[in-house]
Amino acid sequence: MPVPSVVTRPQPFTTDERLRWVERVARLMDSQFTLPGTRFRFGLDPLLGLIPFVGDLSTFAVSSMLVLTMMRHGASRHVVIRMALNIFIDTILGAIPIIGNIFDFAYKSNDRNVELLRRHYAEGKYQGGGRGLLTLVLLGMLVFFGLLAWGLWALTSWLWHYGQVHWS
Repeated sequence: MPVPSVVTRPQPFTTDERLRWVERVARLMDSQFTLPGTRFRFGLDPLLGLIPFVGDLSTFAVSSMLVLTMMRHGASRHVVIRMALNIFIDTILGAIPIIGNIFDFAYKSNDRNVELLRRHYAEGKYQGGGRGLLTLVLLGMLVFFGLLAWGLWALTSWLWHYGQVHWS
């Protein structure tokens, strides 16, 4: 006799502890602190962004882990694409010296991604997954950072040699 399959529906966003963890980390990264005397909120993301390259990589890693967690819990391919785009915008523009630091205080990609997932859950569309696409996007961003690091190394090396030849 065949055993009937049991369909389990994911828990609602507000009761799923793993998704509440995502929400807490996103808040820590983007809006944990308030500028005294204002309603302006910021998190660790813009503060870590003040550390060249390492800060941007660490915030990218945290954001990527949040999206991976959200993806494991039912974010559709469309939502994952939008989340990856938010992270891409935050990472690329946040890496620009000075302008990127200001941008990091205003653009809160993790909060945006949690809101995307919250709306996705509210619509009852939490069945899909975008693992392959997200893997491709993350690989592309890792290649980008690798090329950026190599470019910075090559530029520094060239400037060093140029300085030794012309200023010695």
